[in-house]
Order: sequence, then structure tokens, then C-alpha cells
Amino acid sequence: MIGRLNHVAIAVPDLEAASAQYRSTLGAEVGAPQDEPDHGVTVVFITLPNTKIELLYPLGEGSPIAGFLEKNPSGGIHHICYEVEDILAARDHLLAEGARVLGGGEPKIGAHGKPVLFLHPKDFNGTLIELEQV
Repeated sequence: MIGRLNHVAIAVPDLEAASAQYRSTLGAEVGAPQDEPDHGVTVVFITLPNTKIELLYPLGEGSPIAGFLEKNPSGGIHHICYEVEDILAARDHLLAEGARVLGGGEPKIGAHGKPVLFLHPKDFNGTLIELEQV
């Protein structure tokens, strides 16, 4: 059901410093920050030859990233994102298998302008999973 790894998301306490580190220290192609109010984050995508890294920074009071950074002040891996062909079929399959889909189970538009869903980390070995329709 899942396709290629789309990105690994890392929550960071300082988006500018993290972007500069990837750009200067690692020599990566770093995109511009983009606010995603529906998800409560500002994101920066780093393009690698085989995938992307998504830097996440809190946007607004209710940001889920703010809570993550309270528990992990230095930041850390927040989630991994896999591609799926049909997000609704994937959701229905996951629900039938007993997996929990967060946010009421309805896809939202993600940072790439495509539908996304998140799966409960307790159902996937402690890892928050994002699915993105391609």
C-alpha cells in the first residue's frame, strides 16, 4: 500500500539556525519557509537526491510542534511520511486493520498541496506516520 518515503520531519527549536546548518554545513538545497496554518507549523523543505527533510517549527498557540519541543527542547524526528496512490482507500484499509487515523479520519491538504493523513504513533512502533497522496 505504501510507496516511497516522501520525507522525514524534524521539529526544530530555531528554524533559521537549522536551515542555515543544512545549507552551509551540509551543503543541501534548502527551500524557503512556508506557513501551514491548518497544521500549526512553519515548514522548510530540504531536497535530497532520494527524499526530503522537512524542518518543522511551531506556528500559533495551538501548534502540536510546541508541545513536542517542550518535551524535546533540542528538537528531534517528529514523523515520517510515505506516499500512497489513493489516500481514502489507504485510510479505509487502515481502519479495517484497526489502526487509528488522527484528526477524525478526513484528509487535510498538506505542505505539498496534496491530501494527507496522520496515523497514531502507538499503532506504529511509537512513530507518527503521515500518508500523502501522490
